[in-house]
Amino acid sequence: MLWPNSLKPLSEVLPGQRVQVESLRGGRGFVARLAALGFTPGAEVIMVQNYGYGPVIVSIRGSYIALGRGEAAKVLVKTR
Repeated sequence: MLWPNSLKPLSEVLPGQRVQVESLRGGRGFVARLAALGFTPGAEVIMVQNYGYGPVIVSIRGSYIALGRGEAAKVLVKTR
């Protein structure tokens, strides 16, 4: 899928890459939970582990967070 202005889902980010959270797509509960974990617009995310299947592990605001692939697909990021 093509994303405008270099936006892409977090699930497509390669390990070691630094990106910035642009927006969250999902229901109110999902957005609130991820915002509480630090996924707010402008936050820097570093992809720690992404094998292309299963969960991804990211570093955000000094913490490591594991997200399911479906959850990571709902976090839109832009490259820095």
